[in-house]
Amino acid sequence: MQYVISILGILVVLFLAWLASSNRKEIKYKPIITMIVIQILLSLLLLNTEFGLFIIQGIAAVFNKLLEYASEGINFVFGGMANAGEAPFFLTVLLPIVFISALIGILQHLKILPILMRGIGLLLSKVNGMGKLESYNAVASLMVGQSEVFITLKKQLGMLSKKRLYTLCASAMSTVSMSIVGAYMTMLEPKYIVTALVLNLFGGFIIATIINPYEIDPNEDILEIEEQEKQSFFEMLGEYIIDGFKVAIIVGAMLIGFIALMAGFNHVFELLFNISFQTILGYIFAPVAFIMGIPFSEAVSAGSIMATKLLTNEFVAMLDLSEGNYHFSERTMGILSVFLVSFANFSSIGIIVGAVKSLNEKQGNVVARFGLKLLYGATLVSILSGIIVSLII
Repeated sequence: MQYVISILGILVVLFLAWLASSNRKEIKYKPIITMIVIQILLSLLLLNTEFGLFIIQGIAAVFNKLLEYASEGINFVFGGMANAGEAPFFLTVLLPIVFISALIGILQHLKILPILMRGIGLLLSKVNGMGKLESYNAVASLMVGQSEVFITLKKQLGMLSKKRLYTLCASAMSTVSMSIVGAYMTMLEPKYIVTALVLNLFGGFIIATIINPYEIDPNEDILEIEEQEKQSFFEMLGEYIIDGFKVAIIVGAMLIGFIALMAGFNHVFELLFNISFQTILGYIFAPVAFIMGIPFSEAVSAGSIMATKLLTNEFVAMLDLSEGNYHFSERTMGILSVFLVSFANFSSIGIIVGAVKSLNEKQGNVVARFGLKLLYGATLVSILSGIIVSLII
């Protein structure tokens, strides 16, 4: 029965994307079917094989080691601030972002990341039915982040059509930056995080192909990557370290605000209606959780976490999932974990609009006009990824 629900869930997601399509006659179904099959095969590889387990253990070991290195610097600066046996979230989860951001800067400076992004992007363009620019952007969003990726495409932003711009922004919102993957791994199982990264990469193209179909003239499919100003190694390193620290502070500030607001809303609703705000959201999102393969007995609680992620951000929802008293089954934990690994939330609309607008005001205004449609598509990507995993586990 669970397989029937999951297959039905895939069809529902594709139908919801079809309803929002800008041109249903131009939808290319062959790449969509191909990419769904690839998603299923990759999920099987990563979650159900010894080789997949080896890959995930290797990636997790690398990030664990990186977190150990990061803790050396954190302990030097902040050592003694926490009581013995305690692990403050800011110190153990957010501040390691500074170190990983520095590593990304080094890989960028040595031209290793640009080569990877171009190479993987070129391979993706062979199966997704889209251009080299769109494929590069999806990989680059994963490597450098949803706002920084547009800097690398600064030369071409002004020349992009509304449809191509939508696809680029949808890719940026559907994935997450490698700089914060280590933080996620302190809250969720690494195997689900790695699986989500891979699934979202293809899921972004699947949903964009349906919502936003278009043909690309091969003569216009030119990939020009903006070269950064020539910097010395230590100039670059200082810049990425500061950027990483800014991210940690911003995420910390958002967590303080969102968690406090959620606590306030819950308390007010309990006083007025004898039910928490999150529980109400859970009932609203329960049908979505159910089509993702989550049993109805757990659907309301799962729905509240999904709604929390959409309204606040993935960190708040991950904390809720990892520290809450939900007693979910292993299968539900896996589906929810995969759903949470993306930037699909309301605050991301502002981040992406601001990033594009800072580089090209006219195009930034275009992005602002389709902001809600962008969030709608990115949320469908997360739901689709959760459903694909529900078929496997």
